[in-house]
Amino acid sequence: QVQLVESGGGLVQAGDSLRLACAGFGNSFSSYSAGWFRQAPGEERAFVASIGWSGSDTRYAEFVKGRFTISRDNAKNTVYLQMNSLKTEDTALYYCAQSASTGVPTEAREEYHNWGQGSKVAVSF
Repeated sequence: QVQLVESGGGLVQAGDSLRLACAGFGNSFSSYSAGWFRQAPGEERAFVASIGWSGSDTRYAEFVKGRFTISRDNAKNTVYLQMNSLKTEDTALYYCAQSASTGVPTEAREEYHNWGQGSKVAVSF
């Protein structure tokens, strides 16, 4: 199984930017769709963005469209989430996940079978 390790979280002010990275250690990470989810305290884990194996197909939750960009570098086995114009409501634990699908990236949490440990993002006023 591929091990996923997130990095890049931190404490920023509203309007700032952060870039999260998810490094996949092991074979096959670059062959499957990947996604980012987030979970705020007391809330369910929610879909943020997903990307197909080639990087050409992406999906976004409505609340991040125009602000966040998902990308991947398969040579580095890494998926990124560029987050711009951050808002206080973006505060959450952000998880990277690997799908078992090689097709169109999905928003469905149950389609992802491999998860990272999470990276904390805190946005203050």
